[in-house]
Amino acid sequence: MSPAPLDSPDLVRLLADGTRARVFAAVTLGARTAAEAAERSGLRPKEAAQVVRRLVDGGALAEGPEGLTVAYDRLREAARRPAAPAVDHGTGDAATEALLETFVRGGRLVRLPARWDRKRQVLRHIAERSFDFGVAYPERAVNDRLAAWCSQDAPVDHVTLRRYLVDLGHLERRDGVYRRPAGTSVTGLAS
Repeated sequence: MSPAPLDSPDLVRLLADGTRARVFAAVTLGARTAAEAAERSGLRPKEAAQVVRRLVDGGALAEGPEGLTVAYDRLREAARRPAAPAVDHGTGDAATEALLETFVRGGRLVRLPARWDRKRQVLRHIAERSFDFGVAYPERAVNDRLAAWCSQDAPVDHVTLRRYLVDLGHLERRDGVYRRPAGTSVTGLAS
């Protein structure tokens, strides 16, 4: 199975880690095995082997009969591919758009931010896009709407999202029925 096509942001994310960049550089400069990459990069062999696997799986390196090589064809292809246009999440705020661009891609939650202020913003966005004011939603409907934000391999599931939304006041729950409370603004996510 060949890795999915790289795009420029994928490549930047892949090589933004210093350890991965060191191993990539070692292979670029001639290391052909994980052991050689470990020696040239100053990493422990086990750590270098894990990094090599990540770079091969990510498409930056290739394994062939001569050993490890830089996947120049894939890198050239990524450089030629136009960058995907930025998605407008409709917030009207550049900082919030940048935040959402980091954590929401293709209408799916990539992960939740670690910082609570950012987590609240992302969760409010999900509530605003998923639920209307004053509408009663049975738990099954809430689960279905929130599951649409989660991919199978996402670090967050719909149950966790539901719990956060209730705990943060973006949804109210009474007798198994959920409502988005009045007073939670749809404009500007910064509060």
